[in-house]
Amino acid sequence: MGELGFARCATEHALYTRRRGKEELIVGVYVDDLIVTGARAQDIEAFKCEMAARFKMSDLGALSYYLGIEVKQGRDSIALGQRAYALKLLEQAGMTGCKPMATPMEERIKLSKNSTAARVDATRYRSIVGGLRWLTHTRPDITFAVGYVSRFLEDPREDHWTAVKRVLRYVQGSLDMGVVFPRHGGLQLTAFSDADMAGDVDGRKSTTGVLVSLGTAPVAWQSLKQKVVALSTCESEYIAAATAACQVVWLRRLLGELTGVEARPPALKVDNQPAIALAKNPVFHDRSKHIDVKFHFLRDCVDGGHLVIEFVDTGRQLADILTKSLGRLRFSELRKMIGMDEVQG
Repeated sequence: MGELGFARCATEHALYTRRRGKEELIVGVYVDDLIVTGARAQDIEAFKCEMAARFKMSDLGALSYYLGIEVKQGRDSIALGQRAYALKLLEQAGMTGCKPMATPMEERIKLSKNSTAARVDATRYRSIVGGLRWLTHTRPDITFAVGYVSRFLEDPREDHWTAVKRVLRYVQGSLDMGVVFPRHGGLQLTAFSDADMAGDVDGRKSTTGVLVSLGTAPVAWQSLKQKVVALSTCESEYIAAATAACQVVWLRRLLGELTGVEARPPALKVDNQPAIALAKNPVFHDRSKHIDVKFHFLRDCVDGGHLVIEFVDTGRQLADILTKSLGRLRFSELRKMIGMDEVQG
């Protein structure tokens, strides 16, 4: 790639860019697969010829399938889904054609590692949960549920397996769901962070939820149990916001490399006023002096102008879908708000 005049992105080493006058090309590399995009079709064709002169290449045309992800390119949008993979996973689990469910988890469900229910086949449990984890690449709507059942891989029990089957039933009823990117959605990054205080019944740790959107569509999402026990809602929200800051600052830097223009500071939306005050206030209060210094990276980002932290009311906190199991109406509302829809064939 270097011989062809490409520069490797410092932020993401699998991406390469080349700019020559009006020519702008971006190439994504995964082992021996390449995704090429650019401002002009003739530049892409010229790059293909350059590669074909050096390697034995197969031109598969416009991107439609990549690493198990189906890509539907329409006039107004690009949609990513995994219908075929989901069907294969349902078949593997013996649940093809099962009764669909409206949500991936029962509302307010609480499972424990100390369950006294009967043990289930651990190998099968891990295999199905691992498959569901791959499905989360285009399904932020199941990310919390899959992360939750992943906590019991060591010693799965019957109630844990029942929760996994609930996720699979939801997948059965939402096979066509995917992430939709409008072609004219803009390039402004916006992040949402949220936390479910002490949601883990075993260790009393909170769950962090992070959603980053480019324009109106999500490009990154996380749902993970925090590594420390937060002593207050403020602290758990602050830790979640610090996690979001790391992700969105990296994405801002990557976006700047790909476009050649420094991206505007993204907005980080948090629904906890004390956590916002803590991020903006350089004074260490009694309630925050015990927080690990690494989480104060958030404060450095705010002070340095790398992001703008803003309050958002809980009703519009999109990361809520990544921190807890929700009721049908709230879940459906958030699923639509984060940029998910049915992927049309």
